[in-house]
Amino acid sequence: MNKPDIERVRKLILEAPIGKYIGEEGAQILAERACCEELLKDGEFLFHQGDSENSFYIVAEGRLALVKERKKGKRPRILHVLEKGDLVGELSFIDDTPHTTSVMALGDAAVLRFKAEDIRPLITEHPQMMFDFMRAVIKRVHHTLANIGKQQMALADYISTAGKGRL
Repeated sequence: MNKPDIERVRKLILEAPIGKYIGEEGAQILAERACCEELLKDGEFLFHQGDSENSFYIVAEGRLALVKERKKGKRPRILHVLEKGDLVGELSFIDDTPHTTSVMALGDAAVLRFKAEDIRPLITEHPQMMFDFMRAVIKRVHHTLANIGKQQMALADYISTAGKGRL
C-alpha cells in the first residue's frame, strides 16, 4: 500500500463514470482524500462476503470480479466484472452493512482505497459534491436493477416457451 499520486487519481476519477457527476472540482477533492493504492495479484481477494469495512474503492488498473464463493476446491462463480474506473464496496460503505459478495482480482489489479474517516468530513465541507457522489451511486443501482429486470423477463419468456425462446 502506498499513497497515490493525486493528479493521476484525479484523472482516473474524471474518466470514470462517477467523474461526470462530480466534475473537475469534485474529482480534485476526492483525489486528495484517496488513502492508498492497493495491489492485488491474480486470484487475490479484496474482501470477502460478510466482511465489514469502512472503505470503498475505485479500480485503478486491471479487472476485478464480484464473485460468490463456493465450497473449498470449487472456483468462485463470477457474477459481474469490474473495469478500470468502477466503484466497488460503495454500497456497504454508505449503509454500513457487510459485503454481500466477495471481490477477487482477475489478473493483476490495483485499487484506490477511500476510508470513511477521510470521506465523512466531506459531507459538511462539500455537501454538493457528496450529494452528486450519492446520486451517481443511486443511478448505478437503478441501472443494475433495470438490467436484472430485463434478464428476468428474458428468462421467464424462455421458460414459458419451453426453451423455444432465445436468451
